[in-house]
Amino acid sequence: MQRRDLLAAASALGLSPAAAAVPSPEGPLDFKVLLDIRRFDTPTVANAIETFNVRPRSEGFMRPEIKCVFPEFSPMVGYAVTGKIRAAQAPPKGVSYTKRSDWWDFIVSIPQPRVIVLEDLDDPPGVGSFWGEVNGSIHRALGCIGAVTNGCVRDLKEVREMGFHFFSQHIAVSHAYVHMVEFGKPVAVGGLTVKPGDLMHGDLHGVHAVPIEIAPKIAAAVEKLVANERRTIDFCQSPGFTLAGLKKLTGA
Repeated sequence: MQRRDLLAAASALGLSPAAAAVPSPEGPLDFKVLLDIRRFDTPTVANAIETFNVRPRSEGFMRPEIKCVFPEFSPMVGYAVTGKIRAAQAPPKGVSYTKRSDWWDFIVSIPQPRVIVLEDLDDPPGVGSFWGEVNGSIHRALGCIGAVTNGCVRDLKEVREMGFHFFSQHIAVSHAYVHMVEFGKPVAVGGLTVKPGDLMHGDLHGVHAVPIEIAPKIAAAVEKLVANERRTIDFCQSPGFTLAGLKKLTGA
């Protein structure tokens, strides 16, 4: 892909112009595959994943407590960058949640576009927010397009304006004593275990993981599913609808 086309694709995926200056390893998937997945909502992609029988239908997605904060945004697609945080107790002396160069170095080791997935270890989670206008700006400049957490977020107006996705369990006032505990290991958020580099897909319905090995086949599977569904929908909405016809069409 030529640089001009690459930059256009990156922009279409929601990356900041600043992200072009950030080091990034080559991802396992072409940007075209990510753009194809981004065209579809999460229920549609979830239905497509089911056709490959790569996991149980009751797995692979976060529970409903992880809510989309900006449901008007287009779907989010990116590779997971994982970490664990706490906010209820003070961090070690000299630790700042917005000044972690080791965390930033880890972020850029994951391909763009990146989705930060943070597990809040407080019990209950949500005492203080890692996310706001400052960290949103930092992470967006580092090639991240959104954040997912079982904790909380804040500065909603400012973050909405920068186009950065938020998925969280809570919304909060304060950052409290929030600090990074560890990163680069699997995390558990909303009942889903997420590993660094997993492909995440989220929208107003919630967040799920797309198995990378079948990601290039998702668009074709969606087209087939949509065609089958459209026949049923069109018949149900037509003046010629009959129960007998419905049974015949669906094989019931």
